Amino acid sequence: MSLADNAVLDLESSMRLARVLLVPVCTAALVAPVFVAPGEAATPPLKFGKWFVDLPGRGADKGTPANLNKEYIVITNTTKKAISLKGYRVRDRGAKHTYTFGAFTLGAKKSVTLHTGSGKNNSANVYWGQRYFVWNNNGDTAQLLNAKAKPVTTCTYTKPARNTNTTGGWKNC
Repeated sequence: MSLADNAVLDLESSMRLARVLLVPVCTAALVAPVFVAPGEAATPPLKFGKWFVDLPGRGADKGTPANLNKEYIVITNTTKKAISLKGYRVRDRGAKHTYTFGAFTLGAKKSVTLHTGSGKNNSANVYWGQRYFVWNNNGDTAQLLNAKAKPVTTCTYTKPARNTNTTGGWKNC
């Protein structure tokens, strides 16, 4: 056998060995689960922002139309695409109060404010139409459900830390 024949045999043996070793490694890389560290969790497509739950001043919690609209929660689209919110619902703890979006599209990177009271809906503000306050001043949970009733985002507060006679009680979710 010549030197050239030995080189060809060595090359073929090396290639077979490489295939035997690489196939399991490549397969494992394709099927291995991807783990995300807790601090690197993906941002949900929709999230709650500022949640104003307790009006400032004494007697501010009277259910006047103007006061009802000062109780609100902001919903933000975190994606680069518009999202149809038709059929999406916002509800409080125990689902005592539920707001359902009609035909409404939230633009990319835009927010909409859901007010408790009444008013005219537009691209930045929607109105629940309640005659009484929805959110409990001593703590509550807001949950956003998609049109298939699957939870999208949730925010909970206990007695708001930022509750004063001048600023009221609110939370950034």
